[in-house]
Amino acid sequence: MVILLDVCKHLYIVIVIMIIMLDDKDETIIKMLKSNSRLKTKEISKKMGIPRTTVHHRIKKMIQDGIIKKFTVIPDYKKIGIPVTAFILVSFLPTADVKQREVAQKIAELEGVCEVHLISGEWDIMIKVRSSSLEKIGELVIDRLREVKGVGKSVTCGCFFTTKEEP
Repeated sequence: MVILLDVCKHLYIVIVIMIIMLDDKDETIIKMLKSNSRLKTKEISKKMGIPRTTVHHRIKKMIQDGIIKKFTVIPDYKKIGIPVTAFILVSFLPTADVKQREVAQKIAELEGVCEVHLISGEWDIMIKVRSSSLEKIGELVIDRLREVKGVGKSVTCGCFFTTKEEP
């Protein structure tokens, strides 16, 4: 898709928006790799009934196009000593010298922070954290998060059980 923006009388800016369409085979490959990123192209091709080289080239193209960003693992957090998950909602306290994206980046650098999202609604930032205990999460909030310039009020929600989690 190409969009022409009339900036001034005779100056146009051309914006090219690339929307990459995936067919059913690409979507199936992604679904299988999300389920198990260690799957070999041979296994995928056998399950899908298509040549191994086709699977290989499709994966390679999706990587080149940025559709597949990375291959990753989901650890058993209990076995590695960080079984407690919490979500923290934060209100942004705007000042002249700090921007919301900068605050989010500083929060992302704190140890124990897994995800940081800028959100709409009553709260501005949602943070996912993991730790060995709820007490340690409390220390993260009180001693480190609240020290970040631009962080206003916060509310912490402990997670009882996770039904679904994707990388």
